[in-house]
Amino acid sequence: MALEITDATFDETVLKSDKPVLVDFWAAWCGPCRMVGPIIDEISKDYDGKAVVGKVDVDANQEFASKYGVRNIPTVLVFHKGELVGRQVGVAPKNVYEEAIDKLL
Repeated sequence: MALEITDATFDETVLKSDKPVLVDFWAAWCGPCRMVGPIIDEISKDYDGKAVVGKVDVDANQEFASKYGVRNIPTVLVFHKGELVGRQVGVAPKNVYEEAIDKLL
């Protein structure tokens, strides 16, 4: 299961991580988000110990969604050493997300 990330934990979990971080910005009412959710959960298991994989509910946590210009969901952002290095807006196949992490490992 992907890690639940909030505005309160984003800095510590994402920006200060020494591993690549993949963050899914989503909302419960979003149909495409429900398609991406299981993929993100699988990636979370596949990359356990190698990367941080988490989800931010944009309805409850708007600070970092706003800061990084998340206007459409699902949006998956990839961070490395505190820097935003990748962005995927909309639904994509699992390999797209895996490739984003793999190139940082």
